[in-house]
Amino acid sequence: MTWAKKMPARPVVAVAGATGAVGVEMLKVLEQRSFPASQVRALASSRSAGRYMQFAGTEIRVEEMTASSFEGVDIALFSAGAEVSRMFRDAVVGAGAVMIDNSSAFRMEDGVPLVVPEVNPGDAATHAGVIANPNCSTIQMVVALQPLAGLAPIRRIVVSTYQAASGAGQAAMDELYEQSGDFLSARSFEPKEFAHRIAFNCIPQIDVFLEDGSTKEEWKMVVETRKIMHLPDVAISATCVRVPVLRCHSESLNVEFAAPVTVEEARAALDAATGIVVLDDPASKTYPMPALLEGTDDTYVGRLRRDPGVENGIALWVVADQLRKGAALNAVQIAELLLPSA
Repeated sequence: MTWAKKMPARPVVAVAGATGAVGVEMLKVLEQRSFPASQVRALASSRSAGRYMQFAGTEIRVEEMTASSFEGVDIALFSAGAEVSRMFRDAVVGAGAVMIDNSSAFRMEDGVPLVVPEVNPGDAATHAGVIANPNCSTIQMVVALQPLAGLAPIRRIVVSTYQAASGAGQAAMDELYEQSGDFLSARSFEPKEFAHRIAFNCIPQIDVFLEDGSTKEEWKMVVETRKIMHLPDVAISATCVRVPVLRCHSESLNVEFAAPVTVEEARAALDAATGIVVLDDPASKTYPMPALLEGTDDTYVGRLRRDPGVENGIALWVVADQLRKGAALNAVQIAELLLPSA
């Protein structure tokens, strides 16, 4: 069943989890993209209710999120975590709103489209009240893969991620700040947000381990990529690592094709793609780096070269701000697809 209710040209938008790192970015993106909302509501837990947040030159009061919060809402952008999303799903859909959910709660559920607007925008039209925002590391990868998939069928993907602390939330970013100072000052500290010290360290575990030895984050990249790109049989191997970077995830990608693809063809396809910026000039040491790309919206690609390990392989390096394209921006772009003029 698809959604029958017509979206108004100026919808009422609610941001659920508005005071969290992603929620704050959602409000920024709505403002920066001049999203045509007739009203924007900020929703959060009782701890944050009553606060005021800046939006479009004014202040909006944070309301406590309850089941009745979605009456009169057309689009609900959720960044409050999977448990909260599950708790409020019926209230949102029952009120006639469309939930665009940033958590993992519904991504692999049948009937819930998993959407990256540069890759599968048409899938958004098949929703029945809920549209899922993919995992941040998956989003930037499929944005880079989509133009390449038009050159030749993709046979295999090997991806290693270098994921920023902010992917684990504001408290994780704070821990990286604090630990770095403690470590440099030789003060003792106890990790809280991560299993191990994150300052000046790399942790090859994101989320829990599964029976096959992979982590849930790695599993997400495999199954979500197959769903988004409509490639149910593509082989994908992922290794996900947390690194001491504040914002922007980086990824090393090796892509094997079913037919020959040259580096020049790959670069031309990426250059022509929407939402991608190619930064690739080894002679001038130009390539994407997370420290230089915080707060940006595009997906950046560099280090393009032939992969000599396979017959038809291309290697590349991908960087994007996961709070923007990996979360808030992608969710707002999905909301834009729902507008009657989209």
